[in-house]
Amino acid sequence: MTTPAYSPGLEGVIAGETAICTVEGGLSYRGYFVGDLAEHCSFDEVAYLLLYGELPTAARLTAFQARVAAARRLPPPLRDFLAALPKWTTPLDALRTVVSGLAHFDQDASDNSHDANVRKAERLLAQIPVAVADHYSLSRGTTPTLARQDLSHSANFLYMLRRTDPSPEEVKALDVSLILYAEHEFNASTFAARVIASTLSDLHSAVTGAIGALKGPLHGGANEKVVDILTAAGGTPEAAEGWVRGALARKERIMGFGHRVYKAGDVRADILKSYARKAAEAAGSVALEDTADAIERVMAAEKNMHPNLDWPAGRLYHAMKLEIPLYTPIFAMSRIAGWSAHVIEQLDNNRLIRPRALYKGPDRRPVKPIGERG
Repeated sequence: MTTPAYSPGLEGVIAGETAICTVEGGLSYRGYFVGDLAEHCSFDEVAYLLLYGELPTAARLTAFQARVAAARRLPPPLRDFLAALPKWTTPLDALRTVVSGLAHFDQDASDNSHDANVRKAERLLAQIPVAVADHYSLSRGTTPTLARQDLSHSANFLYMLRRTDPSPEEVKALDVSLILYAEHEFNASTFAARVIASTLSDLHSAVTGAIGALKGPLHGGANEKVVDILTAAGGTPEAAEGWVRGALARKERIMGFGHRVYKAGDVRADILKSYARKAAEAAGSVALEDTADAIERVMAAEKNMHPNLDWPAGRLYHAMKLEIPLYTPIFAMSRIAGWSAHVIEQLDNNRLIRPRALYKGPDRRPVKPIGERG
């Protein structure tokens, strides 16, 4: 019998078809280059694009934003649950459980029709930032700030965290980061969501599983390590060059560099880099940006490795004075648009995802009576 082809980690394996996103020739969402979307669109427009397949007209965007804004609240029992969590509960763990709990309060939860899934996706798009912000406040012993219906996705999230209106520059920078994080083909969390959905499970279950996959540092946690790396590197370009060469000599992994798909560099990192520097300039210090540039030069020269999106995102959020445990939940409040689009697409034309394994165990053998076993 011919041995089936095997690719560790499914690298390079085509596991399904999608009309949502491609990484070929540069990242595109439904045919639009991500750089053009970041330059010309808000995250709200991109979320609509991912869920509905086309960019919205002004009227459709207004109606979409109104529906999302109206859903910016948590059921009181879930807010009470967040208040009861131990102080050491991480924001992403809290979010994972809240998303699962939201299914109990959603009357469409068990309806896997296309329209019902879109309705649920819009509600989750609204509820996830509220859950993150509410947990942030409650974990610090303060009363959560009520969401506002007159603000965009990014502006409202910053308002809930800070209780003050963010600047237009901050809103744009966060918006761009959310656009860049929103979708990325069959990445680990999205593929996990599609596998769950393929069993004819529900959207909330699929998203809960996706958040579990996002928690792993090889997928969603890298942006939280960026400031630690820059601090460990000494905080100056001169110290950083020696540090990174030493780390490479010790075969240490430098988080924020390299990508399974992008071998010549991540276009998303190039787009967000300028926003990270502008935010650092506004904050009054570009030392970490200069240090990051030095590390990038050494990594390119010594390992031919380039930054991925997490590298500038971690610096941007730091410059915006967002606390590090929030970084991966911010990833989730963006990627919910992509996760939902993939779950909807999977269920619209479903086939159970059930791959095979290449068996490496012993040959078939007889079962000995218990008295004869050594």
